[in-house]
Amino acid sequence: MTEPLWTPDPQAVEASNMTKFRRECERRWSVDLPDYDALWHWSVTEVEKFWDTFWDFAGIKAQVKGERVLADGDKMPGAKFFPDAKFNFAENLLSRRDDSDAIVFRSEDKAQKRLTWNQLYDLVSRLRQALAAAGVQQGDRVAGFVPNMPETIAAMLATASLGAVWTSCSPDFGVQGVLDRFGQSEPKVLFTADGYFYNGKTIESLPRVREFLTDLPSVQQVVVLPLIDAEPDCEMVAGAASLADFIADFPAQEIDFPQLPFNIPLYIMYSSGTTGKPKCITHGAGGTLLTQWKEHLLHCDAGPEDRTFYFTTCGWMMWNWLVAGLACGSTLMLYDGSPFAPDGNVLFDFARDEKWTIFGTSAKWIDACAKAGLKPIETHDLSTVRVMCSTGSPLVPESFDYVYRDVKKDLQLSSISGGTDILGCFMLGNPVKPVWRGEIQSPGLGMAVNVFDDDGKPVVGEQGELVCIRPFPSMPLGFWGDDTGERYHAAYFDKYPNVWTHGDFIAQSEHHGFTVYGRSDATLNPGGVRIGTAEIYRQVESFTEILESIVIGQIWDNDTRVVLFVRMQPGHALTEDLIKSIKTRIRTNCTPRHVPAKVIAVADIPRTRSGKITELAVRDVVHGRPVKNAEALANPEALDLYRDLPELQS
Repeated sequence: MTEPLWTPDPQAVEASNMTKFRRECERRWSVDLPDYDALWHWSVTEVEKFWDTFWDFAGIKAQVKGERVLADGDKMPGAKFFPDAKFNFAENLLSRRDDSDAIVFRSEDKAQKRLTWNQLYDLVSRLRQALAAAGVQQGDRVAGFVPNMPETIAAMLATASLGAVWTSCSPDFGVQGVLDRFGQSEPKVLFTADGYFYNGKTIESLPRVREFLTDLPSVQQVVVLPLIDAEPDCEMVAGAASLADFIADFPAQEIDFPQLPFNIPLYIMYSSGTTGKPKCITHGAGGTLLTQWKEHLLHCDAGPEDRTFYFTTCGWMMWNWLVAGLACGSTLMLYDGSPFAPDGNVLFDFARDEKWTIFGTSAKWIDACAKAGLKPIETHDLSTVRVMCSTGSPLVPESFDYVYRDVKKDLQLSSISGGTDILGCFMLGNPVKPVWRGEIQSPGLGMAVNVFDDDGKPVVGEQGELVCIRPFPSMPLGFWGDDTGERYHAAYFDKYPNVWTHGDFIAQSEHHGFTVYGRSDATLNPGGVRIGTAEIYRQVESFTEILESIVIGQIWDNDTRVVLFVRMQPGHALTEDLIKSIKTRIRTNCTPRHVPAKVIAVADIPRTRSGKITELAVRDVVHGRPVKNAEALANPEALDLYRDLPELQS
């Protein structure tokens, strides 16, 4: 493609936070940084100067910044940013105080709520006092089995204000899934809602809470947030208190934010857990704040006038990312429930009604809207939306076409990629660079992203392993319970010593953007040739007859053969002619190595609770191996569809 799909307006570029920051770096350090690429290169070679400048540019509130920006900067793991700083994470997210919207919430068509900045501050103040009275101290864990609602954000901020650690999962998790997570982190206090709404149904949470609490002895207090009932019945859970009762004795007052170490634990996040018990990834307060604030402020160009949305649950790191928008003074838009209830227009309706400016969602949702034939460009006024973000899986070129054709022509489509492991992005959008079809715009500032071949050598224009060759603030502090650090080191640093290996299979483009081809541990390897699964999905899911697909490598005849499973659109069948067309398209647009040996129709595709398809779990089932933690899946029953298939015996 010779022309970009979108080019930023020169006046907008000039007024952007990114340009202001670039010029501040030039002024402060007497360097010449003519464009973004120069700024990025400077940010990853002059790591200390970059983060020192960003701290001041963002206006981070801290009692002490300290002279040292980076200690042990030659060690990965082991590097520590701002080791002498003292600050409070929650204070930095609550600095705006007025009666405008801080949070606007919808739960399908069943519930709506608004909190002003002053109301949010007051609720955090009351919750903080109540948590302290319940014995929560620095380092204690507070858990949320919660929907994505305003009270959840307040509970997290109250926890962080005390120096305690927040951890959460969405309320659709089963009992064992909760225990696999909270059983490791051992929370002292548990927040739960009385229930939630999904796809038009009301689902109660308290029966499951009562069940898993019998095996979670660390919990000393349960607090029930009202969602399905204004006055929830808490008697189902022994000793539980409603939110109203929990904070009743604590009037709102000015918060005395203790100034805490920069690298104090803030969040415990969980890996998907499809290959065993989930890893408890522990993130520090300072690194999280620096990374996520940078991404909102510079890469999304966010500020006090923005109304920022991301479709997420509290079990996905995009919830933690979204909340950091408060640091920019942006209003958060929260949605809980199905994005297709009552129909696929529900998020577009919300965007139109509340004048969103930043619209974050998943690649799968964009694809589903395209397949459903939705054309909001004809039905919705989305004139305020200036950025659309997408993550969760690679955004295929055809989805870029759909957005610019059928959603909005003049927006910045930001495919972003990072993950739970770093609570941020390695590669993401950029308000001062064009959008090219099928590409992530740029590496993130301060992220020394590179592409390595199997020998650990950098490659350009070729597919390889996503690595980061210099330390960055949001590297995890470690894994909770991994006292020796062995599991943490093995997860990211064993393959290439002193280099972060992320586990994605990528390539860099001529525009200095990136394409993601899938997880490297799910990469196919027929005949010794590595193939990213995203390349196959792009071809297969362009067929209107196919709803979605999943592809694996099956060990066969001393090699690996490609096996493709497809889920058909209602009213369509997988015919021999369609199979032939699929193979021809893959052969023509990819390579003969990509062509599946088998194409099999299935009724469902297993996925994690954050909506990601689980290639590794399917691969294990096909090979007769046990799936170590099917409880981590949203639909574990789907695995049975892949067991002992006669089509795979020949």
